[in-house]
Amino acid sequence: MASRLWTRTISSAKRIVSNRLYSSVSIQQKESSDNSKERIFTQEHVQLRQSLQKIIEKDINPHVEQWEKEGIFPAHEVFKKLGDAGFLGVTKPTEYGGLGLDYTYSVAVAEELGNISCGGVPMAIGVQTDMATPALARFGSDALKKEFLAPSISGDYVACLGVSEVGSGSDVASIQTKAEKKGGDYIINGGKMWTTSGTQADWMCLLANTSDGPAHMNKSLFCLPMKLPGVTIAKKIGKMGMWSSDTAQIFLEDVRIPQSYLIGDEGMGFTYQMIQRRDFGDVQHRKVFGQPVLNNQTVHFTLAECMTEVELLRSLLYRAVDQYVRGNDVTKYASMCKLKGGRLAREIIDKCLQYWGGMGYTDEVLISRLYRDFRLVSIGAGADEVMLSIICKYMDILPKLPKSNK
Repeated sequence: MASRLWTRTISSAKRIVSNRLYSSVSIQQKESSDNSKERIFTQEHVQLRQSLQKIIEKDINPHVEQWEKEGIFPAHEVFKKLGDAGFLGVTKPTEYGGLGLDYTYSVAVAEELGNISCGGVPMAIGVQTDMATPALARFGSDALKKEFLAPSISGDYVACLGVSEVGSGSDVASIQTKAEKKGGDYIINGGKMWTTSGTQADWMCLLANTSDGPAHMNKSLFCLPMKLPGVTIAKKIGKMGMWSSDTAQIFLEDVRIPQSYLIGDEGMGFTYQMIQRRDFGDVQHRKVFGQPVLNNQTVHFTLAECMTEVELLRSLLYRAVDQYVRGNDVTKYASMCKLKGGRLAREIIDKCLQYWGGMGYTDEVLISRLYRDFRLVSIGAGADEVMLSIICKYMDILPKLPKSNK
């Protein structure tokens, strides 16, 4: 999820700045041309993006306003359209309905999802493709993949991720939910918080404690059907942003699943889970003191600086992706992209909202929605502080915790 989240952030941020500098036609043409020249992209990547763009323009963006008001989007309907076109399994194995492409195609798709007129829908798509299903695709049994992965790739199933709990957000090691063996089953008790698509999901990729051992070695991943007895959607959580995406608190009381629903090996869950255009308005047309806002040197210099920052981040992103598809460890680069992506999104959106004046404070323009939605990027999928700790660890400057005297 983190990779998809900061990829979409870069894509959206670039479009926010771009639409204040050029006409919609020239920007769209320039965007396609620039992407096709990137080292990691080919004409096939461009064609994939164009296919997704058609779905976004026809089946998603025309309905976003309604979904924002309702506080939910029809995940099964939207995911089925995406699944039929192959966008929910870009890098997944072909034997289960995926396209079997490398990660550069996933990046191209993630960037194109930045064209959706809100943050909630692409976030839910990212949970489906990059948080709830990767461990299953890599470590799950064939039977488990046929039962849960294949319908998730086709869009027939909506998946959610059950990791965060009350008091255990970025600190995954401290979760309390337990799965205890009994006969040929696991009995699960606990609860999950901040569950994206939780009110609509058909199954959950659940992380639970399966022993009392060390915190990073006592957790396992499971496929948990959401219709089982004992699974209760406690409430739909209201949020500052991401309104189109439903978020739930879920209680699990004596939920029984077969041991065959374990993903991979017991005790390995923590390891498994951790392993363009926008019409925001045109500052060329809005006038202050009789001249366009864009004519103000402070404004166009600020936009130039923002675009420079976005392109620098994009270069780091593409470097990370290139190294990833070559089989190298990119944890440090990914953490840097996540950290900078979240902060840059907040900075750019805040500056651009300022140029809207009072209208930017209303709910009648898209920039105010993005101001709400993208605040989550520095919190979700690993808070900024966690990213900084990871970077410090790779720099070998993270202070060592004193050993306990016990």
